[in-house]
Amino acid sequence: MHARSERAQKTIRILYGGIAILFWIGVWWLISLAVDSELLLPSPPKVLLRLGQLSLTGGFWKNTGLSLLRVVSGILGALVVGYLLAFLCARFSFLYALVKPFMTVIKATPVASFIILLLLWIGRDILPAIISALIVLPVIWENVTEGLRRTDRSLLEMAKTFHLSQWTVLRVLYIPAARPYLLAGCRASVGMGWKAGIAAEVLAVTAFSIGKSLYESKLYLETVDLFAWTLCVILISVVTEKLFLLPVLHGRKKNEKKNQEKEGDGHAAI
Repeated sequence: MHARSERAQKTIRILYGGIAILFWIGVWWLISLAVDSELLLPSPPKVLLRLGQLSLTGGFWKNTGLSLLRVVSGILGALVVGYLLAFLCARFSFLYALVKPFMTVIKATPVASFIILLLLWIGRDILPAIISALIVLPVIWENVTEGLRRTDRSLLEMAKTFHLSQWTVLRVLYIPAARPYLLAGCRASVGMGWKAGIAAEVLAVTAFSIGKSLYESKLYLETVDLFAWTLCVILISVVTEKLFLLPVLHGRKKNEKKNQEKEGDGHAAI
């Protein structure tokens, strides 16, 4: 019964999401008709057609693939480093005090400043990955650290009483406590990582990249191409965000299933 209700809620969410997307595409279409200028605002069909045409060229897949590699490697690196660093900071308070100002500075510094500064220090090819990582890292670190700090103290005391190993405490208490915060951090930061990475490609005019294609579209006033490449970034960003969330969601569902089974065993015993 619970599973059926969950499926129904998921179906409703998907339906509402589809309606919302169609609504905003309709708004975009109406505005483009009112403007009546392809240079200022092309219509959705023209943008989709142009994206299809671009996808038939070899350059499209090369640019998209290399941008994907750069940005995803930066985001993935930030997720791993942020997650591990959060556990260390939760364990050692002096390390938290040391890392906190660094993360605050990263969050407060404009992305453009990072891009311009790092252009002086590192190559254009690696710049988008570094920028994406810098944007994602503080969000993941802060969220996971907060989740670890909110771990149930009574359960930690019980673990000490029963002399549970550090690995068991980590697996049974800390990781489940951090999971919802990691999920929220991924949802908040993956999209930002994509925006920052593509912005770095635009400003650095990185060879064989979506950013360079966007820059050239703007330079030659090819607005339809500009919208087509932007749509490409949006689609890839949404897909990669879902892929990053899959392991976290799988772990959460697995944990919920275990809890339900324990509750069921408890009721059966009663």
